Amino acid sequence: MRRRILGLVAAVVTVATAAGCGSSSPGSGGSSASGGSKTTKVTVGIIPIVDVAPLYLGQKKGFFAERGIDLKMELAQGGAAIVPGVVSGQFQFGFSNVTSLMIAETKGVPIKSVVNGVATNGKVGADVTGVAVKKDSPIKSAKDLAGKTVAVNTLQNIGDTTVRESVRKAGGDPSKVKFLEMPFDQMPAALDGGQVDAAWMGEPALTIAKGQGARVVASPFAETDPKLTAATYFAATKLTKENPDLVNKFTEAMTESLKYASEHPDEARQILTTYTKIDGEVLKKLTLPSWPAAVDMASLQKLAALGEEDGIFGDKKPDLDALFS
Repeated sequence: MRRRILGLVAAVVTVATAAGCGSSSPGSGGSSASGGSKTTKVTVGIIPIVDVAPLYLGQKKGFFAERGIDLKMELAQGGAAIVPGVVSGQFQFGFSNVTSLMIAETKGVPIKSVVNGVATNGKVGADVTGVAVKKDSPIKSAKDLAGKTVAVNTLQNIGDTTVRESVRKAGGDPSKVKFLEMPFDQMPAALDGGQVDAAWMGEPALTIAKGQGARVVASPFAETDPKLTAATYFAATKLTKENPDLVNKFTEAMTESLKYASEHPDEARQILTTYTKIDGEVLKKLTLPSWPAAVDMASLQKLAALGEEDGIFGDKKPDLDALFS
């Protein structure tokens, strides 16, 4: 699986090189004029989870439109799948967990983070992600995950890296944890059906699983760092150089959206119904993350060090300053 992921990143480099040879500028978005006002069509690759609520909320409140951005969202399974879409110009911007961005950077993929996306709320036992087990499971803490199978949405990424850290901090052997890749929305059923011993889930999957009786035994994000920056929005380096005005406008609109979502959690919660299949009871109970406007570099440094320990970057360390500053 690791070879498949690294092969995907290598393919991205090829796509980027080919795109750079074209006569057009990929990722610049289409433009249209209406009533004398120019708008730019912008597609953002995202994962359909609670983390991206500010993006949808900002679209609804007009933060993007008032800056001339005609916003469209396209869904993907994870950051590893969104990265090649951004580099090829399929998406002008993408939402990805920071580990996927670090992996891409070490492989020479030309991308740059442009604005924060989401962070842990710092609450162990009540974070936006958690490792859940069945109600009658013998697993009582993260330490007990050693030797067990844990579902994550993407292998060799932020999920298994932070789960291992939770196991390590609880006194268990992180090298003994077995990981199985599957989409978040399939995890509650897989856990309930005994296909896996535990599942690392984001919202709303985590609340759905708890509604089926599941127990949370670890909060990997919060346990790794109480201020962990988990994901950001990013663009191809080519776009940041050739259309900095569009990048600045997107960054401004997204920053306003993050602030608004933080100040209006009820509206952020309600916007979830527009892009996820959530019933009323789950909507009321699900846990919201933190949406700070700025990334926390100290937490990124810690996450990068853990990734190096897991060997997911190969023989090159990610250049965090180049990627996130």
